[in-house]
Amino acid sequence: MDTLSYKTVSANKATVDKQWLLVDAEGEILGRLASKVAKLLRGKHKPNFTPHVDCGDNVVIINAEKITLTGNKWEDKTYTRYTGYPGGQRSRTAQEILERNPARLVEKSIKGMLPKNRLGAELFRNLKVYVGTEHNQEAQKPTAINLKDLK
Repeated sequence: MDTLSYKTVSANKATVDKQWLLVDAEGEILGRLASKVAKLLRGKHKPNFTPHVDCGDNVVIINAEKITLTGNKWEDKTYTRYTGYPGGQRSRTAQEILERNPARLVEKSIKGMLPKNRLGAELFRNLKVYVGTEHNQEAQKPTAINLKDLK
């Protein structure tokens, strides 16, 4: 006799309901924005979350240049990269990255909060970051979401 009245449902690529979400980054703190957007990209806010499947939403971020950092992080926070050559370690402050490409600063912080594997790379492709209020995803009709409402 089967006493279990429910089954565990695992999502797969065919059963996932992906939506397009629009996030306005104006006045948002970078780390808090990144953690909430990473949760949306991963799909952890959905009841049918499955760890090994891309069940998250597509996220469009606008006004990337208007994010904020607390404290002295604009000058103190450094991003280090390595060219591959001896003595090729380069570093830039958050302020320098914001002046060159504000979208890259937001992308870097969100990418760091995603899994470091093929699934994480696939999830990162669902993120679009734009400087300013114009974006190229009008055809997808993204729904605006307020990050303050998310946990």
